[in-house]
Amino acid sequence: MSLQLEWSNEQDQYEISETLIGQLRLLLEAAGQTENVTDGEVALTFVDDEEIHRLNKEFRHIDRPTDVLSFAMRESAGEEPEIVYEIEADEAAEPALEEMLGDIIISVPRAIAQSEDYGHSVERELGFLFVHGFLHLLGYDHQTPEDEAEMMAKQEAALQKIGLTR
Repeated sequence: MSLQLEWSNEQDQYEISETLIGQLRLLLEAAGQTENVTDGEVALTFVDDEEIHRLNKEFRHIDRPTDVLSFAMRESAGEEPEIVYEIEADEAAEPALEEMLGDIIISVPRAIAQSEDYGHSVERELGFLFVHGFLHLLGYDHQTPEDEAEMMAKQEAALQKIGLTR
């Protein structure tokens, strides 16, 4: 097994190209290697501001849009992954270890605006938000200046690895 990225596009303001998805898959692998996470699945959804606002209000009780939300499937690193049984017509049921790490939701309009504010490409901003969300799935947070500095360094290292620079 390996790290898998499943994605969907629920917005129409920016074309999500196969090239971008390829970059995000490379970014997932790079960040996963750094964090010693080699297996699992991440579900990524691109949305508009209205949808991320709705989700932010519903799940975080914050009544405004945001740039990225992460929903981890496990509360702690010690939880066991779910075992899924796949049945083939000619084979007995074999357990397959499938770990869903969680969901990442990115507001594309926010990413576009932030890329303009920071003076870099939309692809780089989407990559930044994606790796930021991935680190949240693994339990990282940025509540203190030290935690924020650690997350920023990890994000920048992963982006540098695949060439998504400013």
